[in-house]
Amino acid sequence: MPIKIQDSLPAQKTLESENIFVMTEYRAMHQDIRPLHVLILNLMPSKIETETQLLRKLSNTPLQVEVEFMQTASYQPRHVEPSHLETFYTVFDEVRERKFDGMIITGAPLDYREFEEINYWQELCQIMEWSRTHVHCTLHMCWATYAALYYHYNIHKVDLKKKLSGVYEHYVLKKSSPLFRGFDDVFYAPQSRAMTVRREDVERVPELELLACSDVAGVTLVKSRDSRQFFMTCHPEYDADTLAREYFRDLDKGMNPDLPVNYFPENNPERSPVVRWRSAGQLLYSNWLNYYVYQSTPYDLIKTT
Repeated sequence: MPIKIQDSLPAQKTLESENIFVMTEYRAMHQDIRPLHVLILNLMPSKIETETQLLRKLSNTPLQVEVEFMQTASYQPRHVEPSHLETFYTVFDEVRERKFDGMIITGAPLDYREFEEINYWQELCQIMEWSRTHVHCTLHMCWATYAALYYHYNIHKVDLKKKLSGVYEHYVLKKSSPLFRGFDDVFYAPQSRAMTVRREDVERVPELELLACSDVAGVTLVKSRDSRQFFMTCHPEYDADTLAREYFRDLDKGMNPDLPVNYFPENNPERSPVVRWRSAGQLLYSNWLNYYVYQSTPYDLIKTT
């Protein structure tokens, strides 16, 4: 089954060229199927790239998924054409009375800054509070994970001395979890961040359950015990060259970054990376969408509380 997107969204051509089944609004109108309604709050400056990465992962399921994108109203991004935002994005005031089956809140490049210093922090807090009653299941990614753990559970982030960048081994701690159906005991995933949380801080919160971790990268996947909120520090949606582009970008800025770990063959940045996380990443998003959104969301979203 396809993923349903707005007509003429730039990601459409890319996804179709990869043989991914997408459906435009016009075609979906003629199907008598209730799609899942998923809202994506995209905080990344590279809007189109992030759109494509997430749509790719949400598309490979037997479900019809209707995706909407949202931006913050209190901060206007500078790395995307205003016309793109006007055409494909909404703001919180336009959706606050609606309910959604699922929601994804992306990360943002905001390392080494306190949450209260972020100019859209108050708006994000409003959205996170709203998601508790208007979204059946919310998936937080990277920076949004640390923001949400801080907002909902008062778990403070810990700044790292050096940016964590690379592809790391992660261990499944709860093998019976539907999120890991089809997973190996060890899976690879990219990490790209300069913050973390202490495992003991997560484990002392009775409402939270630690699902996966890494010896090097630390806490990786956490969920609330009612399965309404997920917190993910890794980037299983990353393209093959995402870490490379981040590395060369920082190199050009004179930041003297370390090579991403376990990424370039023989640590040679002139060689193309070998992807080791694509299948686990696809499975993770598909399992989240199937078992924690589709299988448990009410048919009538008005009943969602």
